[in-house]
Amino acid sequence: MPKIHGMTIALIGSAIAAVGVMIAPLFVDLFQIMQLTVFAAMAILALSLGFIWGYGGILCFGQTSFFGLGAYAYAVAAINFGDSTPAIVLAIIVPVIFAALLGYFIIYGGVSDVYLGVITLTVSLILLNLVNSTAGDVYKIGTARLGGFNGIPGVPTINMPGDSSYILSPEQAWILTGLALIAVYLGLRVLIASTFGRVIIAIRENETRAALLGYDPRIYKLLTFMIGGAVAGFAGALYVNWGAFVSPTIFALGLSAQIIIWVIIGGRGTLVGPIIGCLLVQWMVTEIGSQQTLDASFILGAVLIGFVLLVPKGIAPTVRDFVAARLSRSNSDTVIEDVKQ
Repeated sequence: MPKIHGMTIALIGSAIAAVGVMIAPLFVDLFQIMQLTVFAAMAILALSLGFIWGYGGILCFGQTSFFGLGAYAYAVAAINFGDSTPAIVLAIIVPVIFAALLGYFIIYGGVSDVYLGVITLTVSLILLNLVNSTAGDVYKIGTARLGGFNGIPGVPTINMPGDSSYILSPEQAWILTGLALIAVYLGLRVLIASTFGRVIIAIRENETRAALLGYDPRIYKLLTFMIGGAVAGFAGALYVNWGAFVSPTIFALGLSAQIIIWVIIGGRGTLVGPIIGCLLVQWMVTEIGSQQTLDASFILGAVLIGFVLLVPKGIAPTVRDFVAARLSRSNSDTVIEDVKQ
Protein backbone atom coordinates (compact mmCIF):
# COMPACT_ATOMS: atom_id res chain seq x y z
CA MET A 1 0.00 0.00 0.00
CA PRO A 2 1.50 3.38 -0.99
CA LYS A 3 2.25 5.76 1.87
CA ILE A 4 0.06 8.89 1.99
CA HIS A 5 1.94 12.09 2.73
CA GLY A 6 0.88 13.99 5.86
CA MET A 7 0.22 17.20 3.93
CA THR A 8 -2.07 15.30 1.55
CA ILE A 9 -4.07 14.01 4.50
CA ALA A 10 -4.25 17.56 5.89
CA LEU A 11 -5.51 18.93 2.55
CA ILE A 12 -8.14 16.22 2.20
CA GLY A 13 -9.29 16.68 5.78
CA SER A 14 -9.39 20.46 5.37
CA ALA A 15 -11.44 20.16 2.19
CA ILE A 16 -13.96 17.92 3.94
CA ALA A 17 -14.06 20.32 6.92
CA ALA A 18 -14.61 23.29 4.59
CA VAL A 19 -17.58 21.55 3.00
CA GLY A 20 -18.95 20.84 6.48
CA VAL A 21 -18.56 24.50 7.45
CA MET A 22 -20.41 25.65 4.33
CA ILE A 23 -23.39 23.32 4.73
CA ALA A 24 -23.68 23.48 8.53
CA PRO A 25 -26.23 26.36 8.50
CA LEU A 26 -28.58 24.10 6.53
CA PHE A 27 -28.77 21.58 9.36
CA VAL A 28 -28.00 23.56 12.55
CA ASP A 29 -30.17 26.18 14.24
CA LEU A 30 -29.07 29.75 14.91
CA PHE A 31 -28.14 29.21 18.56
CA GLN A 32 -25.85 26.31 17.70
CA ILE A 33 -24.34 28.30 14.84
CA MET A 34 -23.44 31.05 17.32
CA GLN A 35 -21.86 28.45 19.60
CA LEU A 36 -19.87 26.96 16.75
CA THR A 37 -18.64 30.42 15.79
CA VAL A 38 -17.13 31.15 19.21
CA PHE A 39 -15.71 27.61 19.36
CA ALA A 40 -13.95 28.17 16.03
CA ALA A 41 -12.54 31.53 17.18
CA MET A 42 -11.21 29.91 20.35
CA ALA A 43 -9.73 27.05 18.31
CA ILE A 44 -7.67 29.62 16.38
CA LEU A 45 -6.44 30.91 19.74
CA ALA A 46 -5.53 27.34 20.69
CA LEU A 47 -3.55 27.02 17.46
CA SER A 48 -1.50 30.08 18.36
CA LEU A 49 -0.21 28.44 21.55
CA GLY A 50 -0.03 25.02 19.93
CA PHE A 51 2.37 26.46 17.37
CA ILE A 52 4.72 28.41 19.63
CA TRP A 53 4.74 25.81 22.43
CA GLY A 54 4.42 22.57 20.51
CA TYR A 55 6.84 23.45 17.73
CA GLY A 56 8.83 26.42 19.01
CA GLY A 57 9.22 25.11 22.54
CA ILE A 58 8.09 28.45 23.99
CA LEU A 59 5.62 28.02 26.86
CA CYS A 60 3.71 31.30 26.96
CA PHE A 61 1.37 31.55 29.95
CA GLY A 62 0.14 34.93 28.73
CA GLN A 63 -1.28 34.16 25.30
CA THR A 64 -4.34 36.13 26.35
CA SER A 65 -2.20 39.29 26.11
CA PHE A 66 -2.15 39.03 22.31
CA PHE A 67 -5.72 37.74 22.20
CA GLY A 68 -6.96 40.69 24.24
CA LEU A 69 -4.87 43.27 22.38
CA GLY A 70 -6.24 41.97 19.09
CA ALA A 71 -9.78 42.15 20.45
CA TYR A 72 -9.41 45.70 21.72
CA ALA A 73 -7.58 46.82 18.58
CA TYR A 74 -10.44 45.49 16.47
CA ALA A 75 -13.10 47.12 18.64
CA VAL A 76 -11.41 50.54 18.71
CA ALA A 77 -10.60 50.51 14.99
CA ALA A 78 -14.05 49.27 13.95
CA ILE A 79 -15.75 52.04 15.95
CA ASN A 80 -13.46 54.74 14.54
CA PHE A 81 -13.31 53.56 10.93
CA GLY A 82 -16.81 52.11 10.66
CA ASP A 83 -15.28 49.31 8.60
CA SER A 84 -14.12 45.91 9.80
CA THR A 85 -11.45 45.34 7.15
CA PRO A 86 -8.80 47.76 8.51
CA ALA A 87 -9.90 46.77 12.02
CA ILE A 88 -8.96 43.12 11.38
CA VAL A 89 -5.63 44.20 9.94
CA LEU A 90 -4.88 46.27 13.05
CA ALA A 91 -6.01 43.39 15.26
CA ILE A 92 -3.13 41.40 13.78
CA ILE A 93 -0.52 44.18 13.57
CA VAL A 94 -0.89 45.47 17.15
CA PRO A 95 -0.25 42.08 18.84
CA VAL A 96 2.64 41.41 16.44
CA ILE A 97 4.33 44.69 17.42
CA PHE A 98 3.71 43.97 21.11
CA ALA A 99 5.06 40.42 20.72
CA ALA A 100 8.14 41.77 18.92
CA LEU A 101 8.91 44.23 21.72
CA LEU A 102 8.16 41.85 24.57
CA GLY A 103 9.87 38.91 22.87
CA TYR A 104 12.97 40.93 22.06
CA PHE A 105 13.61 41.89 25.67
CA ILE A 106 12.82 38.39 26.94
CA ILE A 107 14.53 36.24 24.33
CA TYR A 108 17.53 38.46 23.60
CA GLY A 109 17.81 39.11 27.32
CA GLY A 110 18.59 35.45 27.86
CA VAL A 111 15.52 34.75 30.00
CA SER A 112 14.96 31.01 30.43
CA ASP A 113 11.77 29.32 29.29
CA VAL A 114 10.38 29.00 32.81
CA TYR A 115 10.80 32.69 33.54
CA LEU A 116 9.43 33.52 30.09
CA GLY A 117 6.17 31.87 31.08
CA VAL A 118 6.06 33.80 34.35
CA ILE A 119 6.80 37.12 32.64
CA THR A 120 4.14 36.64 29.96
CA LEU A 121 1.59 35.71 32.61
CA THR A 122 2.51 38.81 34.59
CA VAL A 123 2.11 40.96 31.48
CA SER A 124 -1.42 39.59 30.99
CA LEU A 125 -2.33 40.51 34.56
CA ILE A 126 -0.83 43.98 34.09
CA LEU A 127 -2.91 44.50 30.95
CA LEU A 128 -5.99 43.25 32.82
CA ASN A 129 -5.53 45.83 35.57
CA LEU A 130 -4.54 48.56 33.12
CA VAL A 131 -7.59 48.18 30.89
CA ASN A 132 -9.79 47.65 33.93
CA SER A 133 -8.88 51.13 35.19
CA THR A 134 -9.89 52.99 32.03
CA ALA A 135 -13.42 53.89 33.11
CA GLY A 136 -14.59 57.42 32.38
CA ASP A 137 -14.94 59.66 29.36
CA VAL A 138 -11.29 60.68 29.45
CA TYR A 139 -10.14 57.18 28.48
CA LYS A 140 -10.93 56.93 24.81
CA ILE A 141 -9.17 56.44 21.51
CA GLY A 142 -10.79 58.59 18.87
CA THR A 143 -14.50 58.09 19.37
CA ALA A 144 -14.13 54.70 21.08
CA ARG A 145 -14.49 54.79 24.88
CA LEU A 146 -12.53 51.99 26.53
CA GLY A 147 -15.14 51.68 29.29
CA GLY A 148 -12.94 50.20 32.01
CA PHE A 149 -14.42 47.11 33.66
CA ASN A 150 -17.65 47.66 31.70
CA GLY A 151 -15.82 47.05 28.42
CA ILE A 152 -16.78 48.29 24.97
CA PRO A 153 -20.34 47.37 23.95
CA GLY A 154 -21.89 47.71 20.52
CA VAL A 155 -18.74 46.90 18.56
CA PRO A 156 -19.46 46.90 14.78
CA THR A 157 -19.39 43.37 13.45
CA ILE A 158 -17.65 42.20 10.30
CA ASN A 159 -18.90 43.67 7.07
CA MET A 160 -18.25 42.81 3.44
CA PRO A 161 -14.84 44.21 2.41
CA GLY A 162 -15.36 47.47 0.55
CA ASP A 163 -18.99 47.79 1.63
CA SER A 164 -19.39 48.77 5.28
CA SER A 165 -23.19 48.78 4.93
CA TYR A 166 -23.25 45.04 4.21
CA ILE A 167 -23.04 43.39 7.63
CA LEU A 168 -22.50 39.63 7.65
CA SER A 169 -25.34 37.55 9.03
CA PRO A 170 -24.62 35.07 11.87
CA GLU A 171 -24.53 32.25 9.33
CA GLN A 172 -22.07 34.14 7.13
CA ALA A 173 -19.97 35.04 10.18
CA TRP A 174 -19.84 31.34 11.08
CA ILE A 175 -18.67 30.42 7.58
CA LEU A 176 -16.02 33.14 7.70
CA THR A 177 -14.77 32.02 11.14
CA GLY A 178 -14.84 28.32 10.27
CA LEU A 179 -12.96 28.84 7.02
CA ALA A 180 -10.52 31.13 8.82
CA LEU A 181 -9.76 28.31 11.26
CA ILE A 182 -9.06 25.95 8.38
CA ALA A 183 -6.90 28.56 6.62
CA VAL A 184 -4.84 29.24 9.75
CA TYR A 185 -4.36 25.51 10.28
CA LEU A 186 -3.17 24.97 6.71
CA GLY A 187 -0.98 28.06 6.81
CA LEU A 188 0.79 26.83 9.93
CA ARG A 189 1.14 23.34 8.40
CA VAL A 190 2.87 24.83 5.37
CA LEU A 191 5.08 26.96 7.60
CA ILE A 192 6.12 23.97 9.71
CA ALA A 193 6.93 21.98 6.56
CA SER A 194 9.19 24.79 5.30
CA THR A 195 12.84 25.34 6.14
CA PHE A 196 11.81 27.82 8.83
CA GLY A 197 9.60 25.20 10.46
CA ARG A 198 12.32 22.56 10.43
CA VAL A 199 14.75 25.02 12.02
CA ILE A 200 12.42 25.96 14.89
CA ILE A 201 11.79 22.28 15.57
CA ALA A 202 15.53 21.67 15.59
CA ILE A 203 15.96 24.56 18.04
CA ARG A 204 13.23 23.09 20.24
CA GLU A 205 15.01 19.74 20.31
CA ASN A 206 18.56 21.04 20.82
CA GLU A 207 19.19 24.77 20.82
CA THR A 208 22.97 24.42 21.17
CA ARG A 209 23.28 22.07 18.21
CA ALA A 210 21.17 24.40 16.03
CA ALA A 211 23.43 27.31 16.98
CA LEU A 212 26.52 25.28 16.06
CA LEU A 213 24.98 24.64 12.66
CA GLY A 214 24.86 28.39 12.05
CA TYR A 215 21.28 29.25 13.04
CA ASP A 216 20.60 32.03 15.55
CA PRO A 217 18.02 30.54 17.94
CA ARG A 218 17.04 33.98 19.23
CA ILE A 219 15.75 35.37 15.93
CA TYR A 220 13.87 32.16 15.11
CA LYS A 221 12.26 32.05 18.55
CA LEU A 222 11.34 35.74 18.28
CA LEU A 223 9.72 35.22 14.87
CA THR A 224 7.84 32.19 16.23
CA PHE A 225 6.65 34.29 19.15
CA MET A 226 5.46 37.02 16.78
CA ILE A 227 3.59 34.56 14.55
CA GLY A 228 1.82 33.18 17.61
CA GLY A 229 0.90 36.74 18.59
CA ALA A 230 -0.52 37.43 15.12
CA VAL A 231 -2.69 34.30 15.18
CA ALA A 232 -3.93 35.09 18.70
CA GLY A 233 -4.75 38.68 17.71
CA PHE A 234 -6.72 37.45 14.70
CA ALA A 235 -8.64 35.10 17.00
CA GLY A 236 -9.40 38.08 19.27
CA ALA A 237 -10.91 40.01 16.37
CA LEU A 238 -13.17 37.09 15.45
CA TYR A 239 -14.16 36.62 19.08
CA VAL A 240 -15.24 40.26 19.43
CA ASN A 241 -17.19 39.98 16.20
CA TRP A 242 -19.12 37.05 17.67
CA GLY A 243 -20.41 38.97 20.69
CA ALA A 244 -20.05 42.60 19.50
CA PHE A 245 -18.54 43.23 22.94
CA VAL A 246 -15.14 43.15 24.65
CA SER A 247 -14.16 43.64 28.29
CA PRO A 248 -10.96 43.34 30.40
CA THR A 249 -11.91 39.78 31.39
CA ILE A 250 -10.43 38.75 28.05
CA PHE A 251 -7.01 39.10 29.74
CA ALA A 252 -8.07 37.03 32.76
CA LEU A 253 -5.96 34.29 34.33
CA GLY A 254 -8.69 31.68 33.87
CA LEU A 255 -8.59 31.95 30.09
CA SER A 256 -4.78 31.75 30.11
CA ALA A 257 -5.02 28.45 31.99
CA GLN A 258 -7.72 27.14 29.65
CA ILE A 259 -5.55 27.67 26.58
CA ILE A 260 -2.77 25.58 28.11
CA ILE A 261 -5.30 22.89 29.04
CA TRP A 262 -6.58 22.78 25.44
CA VAL A 263 -3.08 22.11 24.14
CA ILE A 264 -2.26 19.52 26.81
CA ILE A 265 -5.47 17.57 26.25
CA GLY A 266 -5.29 17.79 22.45
CA GLY A 267 -1.59 17.03 22.30
CA ARG A 268 1.58 19.08 21.96
CA GLY A 269 3.61 18.83 18.77
CA THR A 270 0.49 18.71 16.60
CA LEU A 271 -1.83 21.34 15.15
CA VAL A 272 -5.00 19.31 15.04
CA GLY A 273 -4.53 18.43 18.73
CA PRO A 274 -5.10 21.98 20.10
CA ILE A 275 -8.21 22.26 17.91
CA ILE A 276 -9.60 18.99 19.25
CA GLY A 277 -8.73 19.92 22.83
CA CYS A 278 -10.34 23.33 22.52
CA LEU A 279 -13.55 22.07 20.95
CA LEU A 280 -13.85 19.22 23.44
CA VAL A 281 -13.26 21.38 26.52
CA GLN A 282 -15.45 24.25 25.31
CA TRP A 283 -18.30 21.87 24.53
CA MET A 284 -17.93 20.19 27.92
CA VAL A 285 -17.85 23.52 29.79
CA THR A 286 -20.93 24.71 27.88
CA GLU A 287 -22.84 21.54 28.66
CA ILE A 288 -21.91 21.66 32.34
CA GLY A 289 -22.84 25.34 32.54
CA SER A 290 -26.28 24.68 31.02
CA GLN A 291 -27.04 22.02 33.65
CA GLN A 292 -26.04 24.23 36.59
CA THR A 293 -25.49 21.16 38.77
CA LEU A 294 -21.71 20.73 38.64
CA ASP A 295 -18.87 23.20 38.94
CA ALA A 296 -17.18 23.56 35.53
CA SER A 297 -13.77 24.42 37.01
CA PHE A 298 -13.81 21.30 39.20
CA ILE A 299 -14.72 19.04 36.28
CA LEU A 300 -12.14 20.72 34.06
CA GLY A 301 -9.44 20.16 36.67
CA ALA A 302 -10.41 16.52 37.05
CA VAL A 303 -10.33 16.00 33.29
CA LEU A 304 -6.89 17.62 33.08
CA ILE A 305 -5.49 15.38 35.84
CA GLY A 306 -7.00 12.33 34.14
CA PHE A 307 -5.43 13.18 30.79
CA VAL A 308 -2.04 13.92 32.32
CA LEU A 309 -2.05 10.55 34.12
CA LEU A 310 -3.72 8.34 31.50
CA VAL A 311 -3.07 10.08 28.17
CA PRO A 312 0.09 12.13 28.80
CA LYS A 313 0.77 12.72 25.10
CA GLY A 314 -2.72 14.07 24.45
CA ILE A 315 -5.50 12.87 22.18
CA ALA A 316 -4.00 13.49 18.72
CA PRO A 317 -0.53 11.99 19.32
CA THR A 318 -2.04 8.97 21.11
CA VAL A 319 -4.44 8.25 18.23
CA ARG A 320 -1.64 8.82 15.71
CA ASP A 321 0.68 6.38 17.48
CA PHE A 322 -2.12 3.79 17.79
CA VAL A 323 -2.94 3.99 14.08
CA ALA A 324 0.76 3.86 13.14
CA ALA A 325 1.26 0.78 15.32
CA ARG A 326 -1.76 -0.95 13.77
CA LEU A 327 -0.59 -0.17 10.24
CA SER A 328 2.92 -1.36 11.06
CA ARG A 329 1.56 -4.61 12.47
CA SER A 330 -0.68 -5.06 9.44
CA ASN A 331 2.24 -4.55 7.06
CA SER A 332 4.36 -6.99 9.07
CA ASP A 333 1.62 -9.62 8.87
CA THR A 334 1.38 -9.08 5.10
CA VAL A 335 5.13 -9.58 4.68
CA ILE A 336 5.02 -12.80 6.74
CA GLU A 337 2.15 -14.14 4.64
CA ASP A 338 4.06 -13.31 1.43
CA VAL A 339 7.12 -15.20 2.73
CA LYS A 340 5.01 -18.23 3.65
CA GLN A 341 3.51 -18.31 0.17
